[in-house]
Amino acid sequence: MKAIIARKIEMSQRYREDGTVVPVTLLQAGPCRITQVKDMESDGYVSVQLGFGTGKNLSKPLKGHLKKSGMETALLREFRTGETDGLTVGAELTVDQFSPGEFIAVTGVSKGKGFQGVVKRHGFAGGPASHGHKDNLRMPGSIGAGGIQRVFKGTRMAGRMGNDRVTVKNLEIVSVDSENGILAVKGAVPGARGSVLLISGRGQDRKESWK
Repeated sequence: MKAIIARKIEMSQRYREDGTVVPVTLLQAGPCRITQVKDMESDGYVSVQLGFGTGKNLSKPLKGHLKKSGMETALLREFRTGETDGLTVGAELTVDQFSPGEFIAVTGVSKGKGFQGVVKRHGFAGGPASHGHKDNLRMPGSIGAGGIQRVFKGTRMAGRMGNDRVTVKNLEIVSVDSENGILAVKGAVPGARGSVLLISGRGQDRKESWK
């Protein structure tokens, strides 16, 4: 299992050996500790719970839950994995499990854009801007056939945009800074600066399927 919790730092760029400039996102990944290991017998499914960072004013139940792992954090995330062999509570996970050239999946919460119209939210062209079309430039237009007498579910209309859980797969790791625990991932990842991200991968290439 290859998994770790990270925080988004910022976007930057890196140079390959041939001089090509690569846009990257810098992630502060780990160190994390395993706080719980779930199996089929006791929980009905297999997963590993990781803790990241430090927390303040923890509740007594949470302190009891974290006592065995030796952590004090309120940031816990769970990764479902097919196996838990060799994984024990208290074990530390760092960026050393990843290497440049691997492909990973990054999950986070996208930036919230608030309530937006159809032009920004769905890319509608809007209405004509010529004479005789007052206040019609960014309107959605017709929302359905008249004979149906109702609006179909799922019709693209104005509404809340962003702030959704998003997973981007097959992102390439460009560099790994083991000393500072920083991953440089090619391209953009979901979320704003400082947001929490879940990184998972098994070192597979683009041809392999993701679950």
